[in-house]
Amino acid sequence: MTSPGLDPEGTRIQLIATSDDVVRARQLVRTLAVGCGLSLVDQTKLVTAASELARNTLSYGGGGTMSALPVERNGRRGVRLSFTDEGPGIPDIDLALRDGWSSGSGMGLGLSGARRLVDEFELRTVVDEGTTVTVVKWSR
Repeated sequence: MTSPGLDPEGTRIQLIATSDDVVRARQLVRTLAVGCGLSLVDQTKLVTAASELARNTLSYGGGGTMSALPVERNGRRGVRLSFTDEGPGIPDIDLALRDGWSSGSGMGLGLSGARRLVDEFELRTVVDEGTTVTVVKWSR
């Protein structure tokens, strides 16, 4: 059983290697979202985005990690999540972010859906090296 680790800056690290790890990642995100004062609607949006991104990390990246950190800016609190894998990377980012497109058998809503559910979205990828998706959801 994997459990979240904690680095010196307080970032919580969750290994994503199995479907159970995806569930644990969602639970960790919900806990952080509640702690940062996100509304129930924003908690649900962030947990849904995290679930999609964790599933992508597992399914397309072959597994990886999620780092989760409470953040603050201009008096607002939020949660920053980064999902990192060392998979094949994404050869066409524009295509991958298009609604309805999928490189597998999914519905093609993972990346584009996650992007719509959060306030900040950054995708970095290198073919044959891996992908990192970082998102932030801020309290209202």
